[in-house]
Amino acid sequence: MSAAAPPDRRRAVAGAALAFLVLLLLPVGRSAELPLLIAAAWAVALLWRHARGADLALVLGLCAAYTLPAILSTFDAVDAGKSWTTAIGSLRFALFGAAMVLLLAGQPRTRAVLWDLVAALVALWTLDALVQGATGWSLGGAMTADRVSGVFGADNLKLGPVLAVLSPFALLSARERLGRAGLGVAWLVLASVILVAGARAGWVMFVLVTVVLLRRELPRGRDFALALLGAGILAGAVGAIARQASPPFAERVARTAAVFEGGRAGLDHALAGRLPIFETAWAMGAAHPFNGVGVRGYRHAYAAHAAADDPWLRPENGGAALHPHQVLLELWAETGALGVLAWLAGAALAIRAWRRADVAAREAALAPGLALAVMVFPLNTHFAFYSSFWGLLFGWLLALYAAALARPSREGA
Repeated sequence: MSAAAPPDRRRAVAGAALAFLVLLLLPVGRSAELPLLIAAAWAVALLWRHARGADLALVLGLCAAYTLPAILSTFDAVDAGKSWTTAIGSLRFALFGAAMVLLLAGQPRTRAVLWDLVAALVALWTLDALVQGATGWSLGGAMTADRVSGVFGADNLKLGPVLAVLSPFALLSARERLGRAGLGVAWLVLASVILVAGARAGWVMFVLVTVVLLRRELPRGRDFALALLGAGILAGAVGAIARQASPPFAERVARTAAVFEGGRAGLDHALAGRLPIFETAWAMGAAHPFNGVGVRGYRHAYAAHAAADDPWLRPENGGAALHPHQVLLELWAETGALGVLAWLAGAALAIRAWRRADVAAREAALAPGLALAVMVFPLNTHFAFYSSFWGLLFGWLLALYAAALARPSREGA
């Protein structure tokens, strides 16, 4: 598809503002949906005028890989109402993505300002978490949980994974403005907060970001290996201090080390009791291999596929696990083989677009692209990708990635 005429600067600024507001409001319940829905509604008007020339193939393809499995999963879903609501609701990401492409393609300065605003917000959330660690208070309230919770609050412990996913924006901005020294300081501060935030999924994602950015900085193998060793030593030193200062953090480190004890009990302990959740997800998908039990239907189908002695069936554990905690198992259980294949096709489309892009487009797409890559890294635990929170952040990143790689249009507005 050809690309649409670059929107004027005022429209581009308005689009960037809506994108930023989505992230700014992410910690505040469902309010982040409002700017996203405004942009989605705006997209309808934009598409009416510019659809013929719009470079929309990538964003629509990526969103189709997300939405189509959800729609196909509804036809024999265990909770058809919830699955249909989720599937139809996911169409908003395609419209939001179209708006970002139409508004930001051909506007590199506005897009760069948006990336910087995201970096500044990550810095603010990180500083707030440091204040909470020192005083017990943050913008999200008192630290009543067993870890730093920051702006997300003690009843929504997502700070670590969110900062890890968004860390490429902050680290690349620090590198551009302050050089390698700034990159190193930003990395150390972020690493400290992500560690004490306590979510091991965040630790894994931040390690991946670190490896990729170090390799980008130091393409020579020896330099890269030495820098990676130095980063590991620094992270270990921060972790050692945190273990002494925080018994809950020390307990999570000990729990992680249990994986080396061998046997099912050690593995399940290291996985925070999630081994039965994984096994049930596999059984659920095997029983519904074509299109799964329906998106967001995992909790409703859990009892029918869990082992009789599954601890998550106990009333004190809620009677069922809420989601599979792993992206491939979520797709397999809730959307079946069709969902897995669709997501693999989406990944191939994203990689193909990256490989075909020029140097400037790759540079612009690096932050959201790396964020997406670590977010879906399969050897990790995950939040539910079809949930309102994690799905929203995922759809937001898809839109920014597509907007960065989109070609500016030649048609008049």
